[in-house]
Amino acid sequence: MSGTERPTTGRADRPDELYERLVAYEGRSAATAGTGKDPVNLPMIRHWCEAMGDTHPAYGGPDAVAPPTMLQAWTMGGLSGHTDRSSAYEELFALLDGAGYTSVVATDCEQEYLRPLRPGDEIGFDTVIESVSERKTTKLGTGHFVTTRTDVRAGGELAGTHRFRILKYAPAARPDRRPGARAAEPEARSGAKSGAAGARTGPKPAPRRPRPVVNRDNAGFWEGVAAHRLLIQRCGDCAALRLPWLPGCADCGSREWDTVEASGAGTVFSYVVMHHPSFPAFDPPYAVGLIELAEGVRMISNVVGVPYDKVRIGMPVRLEFLRVDEELELPVFRAGGED
Repeated sequence: MSGTERPTTGRADRPDELYERLVAYEGRSAATAGTGKDPVNLPMIRHWCEAMGDTHPAYGGPDAVAPPTMLQAWTMGGLSGHTDRSSAYEELFALLDGAGYTSVVATDCEQEYLRPLRPGDEIGFDTVIESVSERKTTKLGTGHFVTTRTDVRAGGELAGTHRFRILKYAPAARPDRRPGARAAEPEARSGAKSGAAGARTGPKPAPRRPRPVVNRDNAGFWEGVAAHRLLIQRCGDCAALRLPWLPGCADCGSREWDTVEASGAGTVFSYVVMHHPSFPAFDPPYAVGLIELAEGVRMISNVVGVPYDKVRIGMPVRLEFLRVDEELELPVFRAGGED
């Protein structure tokens, strides 16, 4: 199959036949002899550390190294995208799209670090399609997990490995949860027996907020939110506080930690007003604040209780929990008064 051909659609395949075609791509290259768009450099390291709130001294000065978790950053294509994708990679995703698995969500990544990256290192990488799962059904929908492995090199020497897993899926139909709503009849859903194919028989359900990504590193935070508690991690060795939650301390590297409950008091450290683009379930314009809690850590959340154009830096705010739908509550901050 040439790089310009597209595999035939998988819509007519039985699930096992489609899976046989998908697993044939395991072990094939997704990118060969890729190169980083920029060498490892101090400005990008500084921006990363500022965004992450990481003040470790190893990441600055004349002998600086890059934070290990930046491993993928040096291989990313940026807004212009990747130009080194292989034909096998494109064919695999065309096959999934043709089978109806047109949505995608990143699910997790694993990284292994073999040597530090330093400013000036020229980055090369190779990516392989490591595995394609059997068909899986999740809350999002039904589809296949695709895992790629990228070997990252600096000066020809293997520096680390990055595994990235996504789910290519067909979104599940969302039930109408309005009081008194009934499940649609099969012919109404498909339009096959109705006078107008595909016609909808009721108001479109209101869109839901995107779900937060909950994993083993931050599950405790969201359990706290469900109990109306805002929990901050505290290092078990140096007692440094951190938010958002991380598996290790940015100050001393310790993996030991416990939690303290935030008092709920804070101030607006900075903010933006979102006008565009508009997303379903959001009603712009609205204010998004970087909130400095009384405990000294910061978090991003909505500022409520005042018009968006009345939010000010230094404005006192107070934590509350906002139920946005039947499944999700979020911590937000209500303005305590105007300057």
